[in-house]
Amino acid sequence: MPSTRKLVVIGAVLAVAGAGIAFAQTMPGDHSMGPDHQQMMQSGQHPMRPGHMQEMVRQHQGMVPMEGRAGMHGASVTPTMPGQDAFGAIQEVVRILDADPKTDWSKVDLEALRQHLIDMNEVTLKADADAKPIDRGLEVTITGIGRTLVAIQRMIPAYAQNVNGFNGWTAKVDSLPNGELLRVTAADPKEIQHIRGLGFIGLLVSGSMHQPHHLAMAKGEFDHERLGHIH
Repeated sequence: MPSTRKLVVIGAVLAVAGAGIAFAQTMPGDHSMGPDHQQMMQSGQHPMRPGHMQEMVRQHQGMVPMEGRAGMHGASVTPTMPGQDAFGAIQEVVRILDADPKTDWSKVDLEALRQHLIDMNEVTLKADADAKPIDRGLEVTITGIGRTLVAIQRMIPAYAQNVNGFNGWTAKVDSLPNGELLRVTAADPKEIQHIRGLGFIGLLVSGSMHQPHHLAMAKGEFDHERLGHIH
């Protein structure tokens, strides 16, 4: 049995079609303007032009709700966005692990990756970063409290250790009571401008080691004792 919505659409189409046929039967064969036509023009009404009936049908069909049209065509759409960045990052790693027959699930440590992503969120969004140019580079005072401070103390020393030498940079870090003091310098004048232009967050995201370390961390291959929570 047709659905109620379909019956309404069919009824509307038939009504419009019937009106068009009835009007066509009343039109003069020589297309001259008869009394009825003149009366319609004087009253502000307009006779149905060729193709007008089809346009009305199309407009009526366009009023059918999207879910109704999707149902009629059998179409379905599945969302692809994970809805949360850290969730999506872990989901991607899990898919990689699932697809690799060599994955040793007895060593997998997704909780370590989750904690690192929390650290990233704290440092990226909540840490205070005061940057100033120094001789041959940039100095950044990175501070915070509570969970943010813990994240700074884990991420910044690990970052400095691993970015040291990248693009000819020299990265050093000193501990502060409420954070870390990061210095990144270079001998090449172009790299000095590069470092200063990147600023704190640009430096933090530079390099190509971030995602591979996420995977290594999830696989349980990450040396936490030597490097801590690497960026």
